[in-house]
Amino acid sequence: MVTPGSQAETVGRLILAVFVVIALPALPFGNYLVYPFMILTTWFHEMGHGMTAMLMGQDFQRLLIYSDGSGVAESLVRSDSSAFTRAAIAAGGPLAPSMVGSVLILASAHERAWRPALWAVSLAIFVSVIVYVRSVAGYAVLPLVGAGLALIAWKGRAGLVRFTLQFLGMLGAMSMLRDFNYLFTEEAVIGGRRMLSDTGQIEAALLLPHWMWAALILAVSALMVGASLKYALSDNRRAPPPRLPANVLQFRRGNERDR
Repeated sequence: MVTPGSQAETVGRLILAVFVVIALPALPFGNYLVYPFMILTTWFHEMGHGMTAMLMGQDFQRLLIYSDGSGVAESLVRSDSSAFTRAAIAAGGPLAPSMVGSVLILASAHERAWRPALWAVSLAIFVSVIVYVRSVAGYAVLPLVGAGLALIAWKGRAGLVRFTLQFLGMLGAMSMLRDFNYLFTEEAVIGGRRMLSDTGQIEAALLLPHWMWAALILAVSALMVGASLKYALSDNRRAPPPRLPANVLQFRRGNERDR
């Protein structure tokens, strides 16, 4: 048994979230259970490309998610755009899941942020389906995921809301392991077409080998996730113990006594 709200409870929930993420594929019918979350991590990735394109002043056109869990974000990039712009758009995809996961882990440390964070993810999914998604797998899966998150945010108990937030955070954080081989590949077949991988596109724009960019992306992702976990598990942000009345004796280490 642990004290509600204690660090031990937070650690336990995060460990449980990691276990569920890892164990789902190994369970009976696990491939079916993990499928919506595989589509969700692809959505994080491809929306990262699209949102980065918009931030760089380009035109995010549409998002395609295929039934095998792969996807493509199509953007119109001006011919006079800089090499840095093209590289940033390529890097936005693999960095996005870890970035979103880190933000959700941070949000799980503050009770007032639990439900708003789930509502925000659900709303973003629905808006993207209406505006950007243009594929059968995306239409079939993403609205169900968005509706499930909205239902939990609306009716779920506090413990379930927090666990869902932590589960999504760890899902995004651990997606860097799922994409490990892809990051270190210069080309990949996506939707039946052979194309440069994300790191292959960065290499084409900035010349350095794709494996160097893959290592850098993994390092940045690990740094973000590590920092968010350190904050979420820190005792420094917790409220101090209640102050006892002045007439109650309090004993400190070293036999020092306050009155």
